[in-house]
Order: sequence, then C-alpha cells, then structure tokens
Amino acid sequence: MPAADRAYNVLFLCTGNSARSILGEALLNHVGVGKFRAFSAGSQPKGQVHPMALEVLKEAGISTEGLRSKPWDEFAAADAPQMDFVFTVCDNAAGEACPYWPGQPMTAHWGIEDPAAAEGPEFRRKAAFEEALRFMRNRIAAFISLPMSSIDAMTMQSKLRGIGAMDGATAKAGDAA
Repeated sequence: MPAADRAYNVLFLCTGNSARSILGEALLNHVGVGKFRAFSAGSQPKGQVHPMALEVLKEAGISTEGLRSKPWDEFAAADAPQMDFVFTVCDNAAGEACPYWPGQPMTAHWGIEDPAAAEGPEFRRKAAFEEALRFMRNRIAAFISLPMSSIDAMTMQSKLRGIGAMDGATAKAGDAA
C-alpha cells in the first residue's frame, strides 16, 4: 500500500475510454481532492469523450476540464505516474491482457453497463449515463471511505472486489483487472 502522506493514484480502464472510465476519473478527482488522483484510459480508445458523459458530469457540477480519450499505454510508460489502484469498468477490458503496471497496484473489476450502448430516444440514452454516474458515485463513495493506511492488502483486495459487486454490477463483477 502507498504511504498515507501522498495522494493515491487510481486508473479507470475501459475499452473505448469515452464514457464509464471518464466518469470514474472525473468523479474521483472531484470528491477525492488531495487524497486521490484519478486517470482513465482505454485499450482501444475512441479518441473522443462521449458528449453525454460530458453533459451529465457538467450537470452534476463535476469539472470536465482536461478529460480526453487516451490509450492505456500512456500509463505503462516509464515516466507515467505509478498507480496504486487499477479498476476495469467494462467486461471487455477486464478480459483483456493489461499492460504491466509498475508498482503492482491493487486491481478490481467494477463493471457497469455501457451507457454509450443505450438506444432509443435521447432521454433514455441520457438516463443511462445518469445511472452509470450514480453507480460509479456509489462505488467511489465506498472506496474513499476505506481506511487506506490501516488495512492489509488481502482485506483491501476483498473490499475492492466487494465494491465491484455493488448495485449495477455487470456479470463479471468481482473479477480482478
């Protein structure tokens, strides 16, 4: 576990890095100021953040400044920040062979349905993004309430997997990243 006197680095991974992982990055940076630094990336990034992800974040009062769709290779580079935690938020990314993450971060799968895959009228598609943000908010609230400096690695891993199985979990929830 990292030292308690510095911010914990957290990476949210998804295949496209346009919706769920972006929501995780923005939300954790919003609520975890000073204690957490969140990032996101994708195995096959779409190259742009989904407009509805940006819309629901702004409506929730969460900054979207600096958000971009990027490859996970950026975080496996020698000069990248060392991650303390890596969370996959889509089942596809959970099943892929991830790059080597220096420092052996704690990993867990926090699968949430892809709001970008929602179909139908705009209000239904937007509701899917709002629901994904709600599920992510619940996971992050549980995560930041963990006693980071006093919990052993095995207990932490169990707690992280339990968070991944919270309401809204996809079928592969609980699997490691």
